[in-house]
Amino acid sequence: MSTSLDSRPSLAAPDDDPWLWLEEVEGERALAWVAEQNAVTLGRLADARFAADRDAVRAALDRPDKLPHITRRGAWVYNYWQDAAHPRGIWRRTTLDSYRGPEPAWNTLLDLDTLAREEGEDWVWQGATTLPGTHDRAMLRLSRGGGDAVVLREFDLSQLRFVEGGFVLPEAKGGVDWLDQDTLLLSSAFGQGMATRSGYARTVRLWSRGTDPAQASVIFECDEAHMGAWGSVEREAPGRLIFVDQIGFYDTEVHVGDRTGPQRRIGLPTDMEYRWQRGWLAVRPRSPWTIEGTTHPPDTLLGIGLDAFLDGDRRFRPLFTPGERRALQGFFWCKGRLVISVLDELRPDFTILTPGKGDWIAAHLDLPQTGVAHLWPLDSEAEESDGSLLAQVEDPITPASLMLTDTALATPALLRRSSPIFDANGLVVTRHEAVSVDGERIPYVQTGPVGETGDAPVHLSGYGGFRVSRLPHYQGLMGKLWLEKGGTTVVANIRGGGEFGTRWHEAGRRERKQLSHDDFAAVAADLVRRGVTQPERIAAEGGSNGGLLIANMLTRYPERFGGLFCTIPLIDMRRYSKLLAGASWIAEYGDPDKPEDWAFLQHISAYHLAEPGRRYPPILLATTRRDDRVHPGHARKMAAKLQALGYSALFYEPAAGGHGYGKDNAEIANFAALGAAFLRRAIGWEAETA
Repeated sequence: MSTSLDSRPSLAAPDDDPWLWLEEVEGERALAWVAEQNAVTLGRLADARFAADRDAVRAALDRPDKLPHITRRGAWVYNYWQDAAHPRGIWRRTTLDSYRGPEPAWNTLLDLDTLAREEGEDWVWQGATTLPGTHDRAMLRLSRGGGDAVVLREFDLSQLRFVEGGFVLPEAKGGVDWLDQDTLLLSSAFGQGMATRSGYARTVRLWSRGTDPAQASVIFECDEAHMGAWGSVEREAPGRLIFVDQIGFYDTEVHVGDRTGPQRRIGLPTDMEYRWQRGWLAVRPRSPWTIEGTTHPPDTLLGIGLDAFLDGDRRFRPLFTPGERRALQGFFWCKGRLVISVLDELRPDFTILTPGKGDWIAAHLDLPQTGVAHLWPLDSEAEESDGSLLAQVEDPITPASLMLTDTALATPALLRRSSPIFDANGLVVTRHEAVSVDGERIPYVQTGPVGETGDAPVHLSGYGGFRVSRLPHYQGLMGKLWLEKGGTTVVANIRGGGEFGTRWHEAGRRERKQLSHDDFAAVAADLVRRGVTQPERIAAEGGSNGGLLIANMLTRYPERFGGLFCTIPLIDMRRYSKLLAGASWIAEYGDPDKPEDWAFLQHISAYHLAEPGRRYPPILLATTRRDDRVHPGHARKMAAKLQALGYSALFYEPAAGGHGYGKDNAEIANFAALGAAFLRRAIGWEAETA
């Protein structure tokens, strides 16, 4: 390959970018390029084998005995359901008693397919906020094509129709909370000057029924350079409103106030997470915090009486202390008790704490400690909760089960169990550790047939960012597309995630982000060392921040992989903060406009690192046009540059989908099957042509 090929943009000239025109999402030239790319990709991959996989995945996603998730609002439990007859979905409800039975008696509230057809809109459901207490009104969030920006519309749950002359807000990022039936607390980017640089709400406004939302009075605002501003109603304290200034991804200032605006700032560090209920406050510091002569490490959980704290008391009571591999994952209040979720050597553990003036009484909730377990309140409104909790448990080869328990530690009762998507006979789940470049042990979970062949077709995935923990969930789609065909899947717990708490995240953030990529490459190498497979038989996939990871595997560790599937990615780290929500991620990656940050960011900007004359594995870059979070220009430009350099790079971009794989099960199945077809052929597991 000739080194005279145009490799712009490069590290030497990072701003000399010949592909900027591909950032014009709806630009005529850009769309013509996308159409041509889609035709090439589908021509290469969309054969009868792909079609069979796509149809099998869609049938699995549409199966009638999958798990319907519920949220209780008043006397009803609500569910949003998609299947073959309702591809966009129906919003429905039933009673909890009915839900417990084999065939719940669902009442349909809204059929989104009918609505989209009648209104000629590409509506995608994004949720609803009901009026607390009566729950007879709802503000529906409807997205065009699946983006984060939504249209807000008031819906009457008694008449099952939109309210004539009711609240309606044009498309924008943000939402509302009900103050009363005729007043909303509006946190939206809608309107001139109402968006931050990141594209989120800059203000909180009071919006009265029958008035123009653009004229609603502003009662709170944040700096335009901050991530966003949000408001909510604290219903257990009548008249109290909460205002949040999200300074950055990991820094917030919280104020309490009323309809006139904020009255008092909560006097805690901006990088601290905290929640209160029924007179008690729980806090988790992100950095070492010294108070009353004691320094508490990150992820310690501390408790105190709320009134005492507001009056100046700082005698916090330690509730949880982290260990090297024992980390707090989250905490929430439910009916006056504090529920804490912990990963102990990646195994789930839950404790319920009852606060008191002396010791807080701790009780352990008995849930399976293998695989994955999640716990959350059944009720949408905290002040309406009777303490009921939902728990979901699963592992890579066992479908999810939904159980009901409560803060009084009732024995978890099985509500429903999902049907399997794939045949798991003969498959085993094992845990392993790789050693990264600096000696850190990197866990990973392997699922596949018993025994090592040295030539297994491996699907390796990871994320490594924003303190998101990648846990061994039920394999679902990859079970159908990979495991059922005889392959092996691996999920890597690389740094930058939250598996071992803040220390694990910090080890893969900003100037250390490169380490999270080293971790992923170390897992690939360990699979070869253990005799599982060979580098050319490893197919790697990642999306969003995981797409950045995959792009860096291409440029930094190409010899360790046989094929790469890079989805909804950010890749251009020189311009990411200028594209859509990119500015909100500066706390995770760094600011490319600062020379001291670009000094380390350039080493993970695969768009600038790609150069001629390397032996890159085949790659498929895929995004969605309606992704208004991570700009589709990242994937477009990377594909264009690689192709100009003569590499085997395919590109695919459906018109809808948002920051995901599709707006309905058909689109998700198409996207996933296309990626799996590409990877199987790239590693030689499946012939290029049938």
